[in-house]
Amino acid sequence: MPARHSSGRRPPAGPSQRQLRAGELVRHALVDILRAETFTDPLLAGTPPTISEVRVTPDLKQALCFVEPLGGVAAPEVIKALNRASRFLRLRLGPAIDMRFTPSLKFVHDDSFDTAEHISRLLDDPRVRRDLEPGGDEP
Repeated sequence: MPARHSSGRRPPAGPSQRQLRAGELVRHALVDILRAETFTDPLLAGTPPTISEVRVTPDLKQALCFVEPLGGVAAPEVIKALNRASRFLRLRLGPAIDMRFTPSLKFVHDDSFDTAEHISRLLDDPRVRRDLEPGGDEP
């Protein structure tokens, strides 16, 4: 039997609407901050990385930011640079969002772009394409 809360209801399967709204609010604000700020770090200067998603904890005090550098170049180094700059970004984020707390920021590489590219390459394989064409499974 699944575990239940003291209220007798099951715990939610995914993030709440509140978490989703807060994550999008933080994501949009971070995109604006990264576009507007001038960074001394050469990895962050110039073209800002793509922030594809921000997931916040239920208490809205921590945000996990999924990032993909332009072209996927030097992803580990860009992620490290963003994590080094996270306190600075959090200071800029506070006034830009209408939330009681400014969440702490942690940046991680978004590998969904790599996964999508891998699936696309698999679907372009002639053996797979043959199976997907009409009448491809007949002898």
